[in-house]
Amino acid sequence: MSGVAAKVAKDRAVAEGLGTNKNAVKYLNQDFEELRAQCLASKTLFTDEKFPACPSALGYKDLGPNSPKTQGVVWKRPSEIHPNPQFIVDGATRLDVCQGALGDCWLLAAIASLTLNRDLLSQVVPKNQSFQNNYAGIFHFQFWQYGEWVDIVVDDRLPTKNGKLVFLTSTERSEFWSALLEKAYAKLNGSYEALAGGQPIEALEDVTGGISELYDLKNGPNDLFQIVQKALRAKSLVACYTIKSSVKEENETITSSKVVKGHAYSVVRAEEVIYRGGKEKLIRLRNPWGNLEWNGRWSDEAPEWNDIDPKLKAALSKKSDDGEVWMSFSDFRTEYYRLDICNLSPDILTSNKVKKWSLTQFNGCWKSGCTAGGSVKNTATFWTNPQFKIKLDQPDDEYKGVADEPCCTVIVGLMQKNRRKQKETGAELYKIGYSLYRLENRTEVQLSKDFFLKNKDVARIDTEKRYREVSRRFKLPVGEYLIVPCTFDPCQDAEFCLRVFSEKKTEIMEVGDAVDADPYKKPTKTKLKRPSWDLDNPPSKPLTRLNRKRGYSDEPHTSNNDVNTDVKNIFEKLAQENNEMNVTELQIVLNRILSNRRDIKSDGFSLSTCREMINLLDLDRTGTLSFVEFDILWLKLQKYMEIYKKVDINCSGTMDSYEMRNSLQEAGFTLNNKIREIIVQRYASDDLLINFDGFIACMIRLETVFKMFELLERKKSGVINLSLPEWLCFALV
Repeated sequence: MSGVAAKVAKDRAVAEGLGTNKNAVKYLNQDFEELRAQCLASKTLFTDEKFPACPSALGYKDLGPNSPKTQGVVWKRPSEIHPNPQFIVDGATRLDVCQGALGDCWLLAAIASLTLNRDLLSQVVPKNQSFQNNYAGIFHFQFWQYGEWVDIVVDDRLPTKNGKLVFLTSTERSEFWSALLEKAYAKLNGSYEALAGGQPIEALEDVTGGISELYDLKNGPNDLFQIVQKALRAKSLVACYTIKSSVKEENETITSSKVVKGHAYSVVRAEEVIYRGGKEKLIRLRNPWGNLEWNGRWSDEAPEWNDIDPKLKAALSKKSDDGEVWMSFSDFRTEYYRLDICNLSPDILTSNKVKKWSLTQFNGCWKSGCTAGGSVKNTATFWTNPQFKIKLDQPDDEYKGVADEPCCTVIVGLMQKNRRKQKETGAELYKIGYSLYRLENRTEVQLSKDFFLKNKDVARIDTEKRYREVSRRFKLPVGEYLIVPCTFDPCQDAEFCLRVFSEKKTEIMEVGDAVDADPYKKPTKTKLKRPSWDLDNPPSKPLTRLNRKRGYSDEPHTSNNDVNTDVKNIFEKLAQENNEMNVTELQIVLNRILSNRRDIKSDGFSLSTCREMINLLDLDRTGTLSFVEFDILWLKLQKYMEIYKKVDINCSGTMDSYEMRNSLQEAGFTLNNKIREIIVQRYASDDLLINFDGFIACMIRLETVFKMFELLERKKSGVINLSLPEWLCFALV
């Protein structure tokens, strides 16, 4: 219950602007300004208890407490490492990012790219931090995480060996901003070891909030060079990397041409020059190690520079072992295998001269037994995945489509959340993907299995690769589309963030987010046929089948007088002297009736479920049921038993949680995925099965809460207001 309330409160805060770059979420509720002020007032240096300088901060396996790699590590503040520590020396540059004893070159490549854009850097590395003014041993940085910006506080104790930093360093030994930024990112992900291994695009997104595009350099489009140029002009961050060897020992080894295997690089420039009467495409790369440069064509000492315009040569060629080097684009596509482009989100771009994307996003989750239906290959459950509708009604200014049909450019990205942080527990990235379907008719309700059996997707991202995010650029005709995000296998629990970047503004909404109820109510003109037996003489055959729509009998009715008499006899058999039945008596009478039902397998109703029944109908607050109230309850139970029987055809005594969705709908309840998830958590077993008692308890509970809301919603606005005592009274029912 408290978790649900926290989620609702968070959603409301986000709607009010929390999580933007200018109003970042305080990670672990640590406020930098407050903590620094406290330290300055007490004249103490900050000690971060939520990410302490101890073995657990280093790692859990290769960098675990008993690992040889962590022996001799001493945590020191910068003043203990250098006599005159500085936060930033002469501006942050790519030379400030040199890899240490941690396989996080993917992160370093992103940080190096970040230094090329001062505006971006200042949003990740807030200003007014130093070791001189208001120094209190505390610093903070901001990262984007799954749709929101978070502000992360760290103390400045850093791991060292023999007085030198173990991990990221700057070529300027007195400079510490990059090492502290690495520590903040390690805190965000649980430890330094959690940063070992990754893709540059992941870090690029986390320092920009942008969305990725991935290109295979061997099979990329013919205009890939132009795409890179356009991306760099739009201030996008670009990275690439060499093929990772299946033999672990071969990674980060150096080839004869000085290219590092299994290594990430930043792409910093792309230029076209006139060379020997023709055009030559050149690309400039940055090695985060700060040295080891390509030594082939167009490298620092290559003869090709002598055959271009001297002024252009002076502007482009720089002979220094700084990790940056030019190479021809053709050699680049041979030596490297993938290129990543991170398109920046509109809130991070400050310049009005740069064309900005429009962004819409939605956070959701896959839950076993409810919304984790697996890929489209799982035809029985694929339709239960979350469904989102996007409306594209504004074509690009310059579009290209079939027969000049107006088209919209969109980049759709699906990201699974927090898997890196869960590496310590053995969690791995899932195979994720999504499918897009063209909607010919407007819909606000979740589409059923029949829709997906009859309609083919118009685009999809395959679910065969384990990436944190899968994304792709599409040109789609104007219209409405359905996006169905999924994991490859069903019943894989994970949270996700779905984002759509578009050249023009678009809308995204979750399909089936409406909540409503129209449960069975006692007929006013005709009555259900009730059983004609007493407790000691049950019938030899099961109850007659009830009408599917509203619960009416298919067979001729007995007279009202006979019906009332039969039910009253049952009631009076166990009712108290005041003609009221308490919860224990209700349990006895219902379980006796249920025990004689051959068409329903059940161990009987629990006392808790019987209390739910009384709560629903006990309007006079006696804690008991009168005959009239019992009469209504019996009608409802017959209706719900018929629904249950239709699902539990083999009388196993259970239904699976996916079947529960259809049962809820037939009972008159329209629910969204969040409510369905709560139902599965509350009423399903570990193997995602719901027994008869749980099914009835759920139906009665839903009727109760809808009824409570209806009684309290005086203005019919969809909102109720309760005082704390009132809320407690209703919540404890």
